[in-house]
Amino acid sequence: MEDYSSVPMQRTSKIIRRSIFIFLQNYEFFTTTAAFFAFPFAASVLLLQSFIPTSSFYPVIYERLHLLFDAAGFPSSSEFFTLVNSKISQTIAISFLAFPFTISSFLFSKSLVIESLNHSKPTQKTIFPSYFPLLLTQLCNSLVIISANATCFTLLFFGFNLVDYGFGLSNPRSILLLSATGAVICSIILANTLIICNLALVTSGSEKIGGYMAILKSCVLIRGRTATALSLAVPLNLALAAIEALFQYRIVRAYYQEKTELFCLALEGMFIAYMYSVLLVLDTIASCVFYGNCKTDEMGILPYQVEIQDRDQHTVLKIQTLEEFH
Repeated sequence: MEDYSSVPMQRTSKIIRRSIFIFLQNYEFFTTTAAFFAFPFAASVLLLQSFIPTSSFYPVIYERLHLLFDAAGFPSSSEFFTLVNSKISQTIAISFLAFPFTISSFLFSKSLVIESLNHSKPTQKTIFPSYFPLLLTQLCNSLVIISANATCFTLLFFGFNLVDYGFGLSNPRSILLLSATGAVICSIILANTLIICNLALVTSGSEKIGGYMAILKSCVLIRGRTATALSLAVPLNLALAAIEALFQYRIVRAYYQEKTELFCLALEGMFIAYMYSVLLVLDTIASCVFYGNCKTDEMGILPYQVEIQDRDQHTVLKIQTLEEFH
């Protein structure tokens, strides 16, 4: 397999085509070993998304967030915040319950794909040498995502209270306009946070650095390439959402209507979960190709080389010119 780090920076469509080409070159490995490790995580996400709203765990989180919105002065009775509350409650519940599968199945699969792309043959490495750096980075990513959500909540808190203090929120149109503005700003913050965290996992696996070091390195690498990363994440996430919708339509609906035998539902559900795991593997490949493009573009275009080092437990950001680097 050709080393993905030598691929130059390309448009999103070319990155996707390159990723599909790499996937098809070794589809036996990616659709068996790598997908097998990702399968428990995929199955847990699909099942939790389907049955969390009917569980006793979900209403507790929903009510707590509803009280939090009321205490912060948000118009929690509005349709926008009802939807936000429902989505955040579902995300928290799924993230908490699926966390054991995230740090095991998901990271094992991602580590396996990253290691396979770092060698000429994907079967040469199956001992997960990058798992522990990935685990440390994933834990730090969780803290970063929580911090980003807290930042969004703080911005909404100040925004709504300042507008309410100055102009009042009695007009439904002003509430809708402010809600839409807050949703756009929060979406931008969270989207950038997620792509940085995703790139940090690939950086951690490729360079064997873990934790905040990988996150700092991904922040350096992604400068000026945020639009490419976002446009790359959209089609992959749409594909994952389509699989989730298919699971809801084919499995969950049939389960509640009791029109299909349970054994047939289980087989079909396993196949849909397998499709989801294959897409997760393809997403990791695309992230690796994007990471390789960032590294190549950094070496070939930027007039300096950025290196993050850890010296005596202190982070050092070292910048060299290309002449000094070579």
